[in-house]
Amino acid sequence: MNERDFAALHCRRRFLKEVACGIGLMGLADLLAAEGRTADTANPLAPKKPHFPGKAKAVIFMFMEGAPSQMDLFDPKPALQKYAGQPLPESLGSQLRLAFTKKDAKILPSPRQFRPYGQSGIEFSDYIPHIASCADDICLVRSMTTDAFNHHPGQALLFTGSIQLGRPTMGAWVLYGLGSESKNLPGFVVLSSGVGTSGGASNFSCGFLPSHYQGTLFRNSGDPILYLSNPAGVTPELQRAALDLANDLNREHLSETGDQEIASRIANYELAWRMQSAAPELADLSTEPPHIREMYGLDDPKTRQFAANCILARRLVERGVRFVLMMDASWDQHTYLNRDLRKNCERTDKPAAALIRDLKQRGLLESTLVVWGGEFGRTPIVEIRNSADPESIGRDHHPNAYSMWLAGGGIRGGQVIGKTDELGFGVVEDPVHVHDLQATILHCLGFDHTRLTYRHMGRDFRLTDVHGEVVRKMLA
Repeated sequence: MNERDFAALHCRRRFLKEVACGIGLMGLADLLAAEGRTADTANPLAPKKPHFPGKAKAVIFMFMEGAPSQMDLFDPKPALQKYAGQPLPESLGSQLRLAFTKKDAKILPSPRQFRPYGQSGIEFSDYIPHIASCADDICLVRSMTTDAFNHHPGQALLFTGSIQLGRPTMGAWVLYGLGSESKNLPGFVVLSSGVGTSGGASNFSCGFLPSHYQGTLFRNSGDPILYLSNPAGVTPELQRAALDLANDLNREHLSETGDQEIASRIANYELAWRMQSAAPELADLSTEPPHIREMYGLDDPKTRQFAANCILARRLVERGVRFVLMMDASWDQHTYLNRDLRKNCERTDKPAAALIRDLKQRGLLESTLVVWGGEFGRTPIVEIRNSADPESIGRDHHPNAYSMWLAGGGIRGGQVIGKTDELGFGVVEDPVHVHDLQATILHCLGFDHTRLTYRHMGRDFRLTDVHGEVVRKMLA
């Protein structure tokens, strides 16, 4: 080897040594792009265009955790009276998947009175007269089905499309697909009422999506979000200086690694800063006029908590928030069905109906999709846990047939979708699986559910897993 060849070799070695890091980062960036994991450092939550123009711009999902009893609220079954006290036919009992009740349990009729409402004549229970008064705006689905018969798996399937935990929830998918029109509030907000939920935070998780798609839980008292207010001695100027320093360090790290979670951290810090002025004003309901307070039942101790959440939900979509999840617990009436179901309806019926009317009078219902329902339904047979107290009877979990309703945002109101058999045991007309519901919600927002995907671990995931069809009958 002569001196010239040695110099050329030395230059190549030096070149590779000096630029190897850059080549590696270029390769990493290409791999991240292929995985759909590159970050938009400017604003990862900027509004995005859907696949086609959707009629809905936002979703309010009133989730009644625990599974409301459909034959006591939405699906009248007079035949239950005829067969009261008898066991289910063996052909039906063999199909049951029960959490607690034995398959030879007796048929339990509903004591509720049903009557038709509105021009559409949809029948509703006497427990929900206010929701019933909105019959002509409601699409009532009596033929819902699901694959899960316990709460946590059922909620996971409803909100993530899978009973396996760790996947993005519906609100995260919507925010990922559409971004947010609100600059000062989270694009996905969670409001809670009642006592606990089985799924908890897994119902609003971002899963494997970047963390800026995570739902933000607002509290019922004090600051809407923990640590929203600065501690004593911390001025806005001091906080801004600390935030700028942290962001500078994070951007430097982002430029070196391309890690999207660093971009999420920057975006979340900036959003938190803006929220400190926007959130307190949002949560101050004292500015609502008397007629609105009365319509929702905001000053009634019985309805106050759920009414406040309904008003907040309306205010959030007015401010461009994309998805509001209202989790109300618990509708899991294994015991004292008549007493506890009545209490739940007394808490929520008036505010839920007021939300529909309020959105409609403000011109927001056409662009806001409202969904009401639980993770599954209840059995037409009785569950007895205390034989000494005849008032303690209830109903077990039932995934085969149950009811949900939708309004606004591309949904045609004043109609009933589907039909169950005379006992309410199974669907006999137009079954709507949970994946079909998800596909229809995404369609109202302007998405082909098969194309709203995210690449993770080498394959494309979607909310509807590998199933789901848009329910065309539901659409306006």
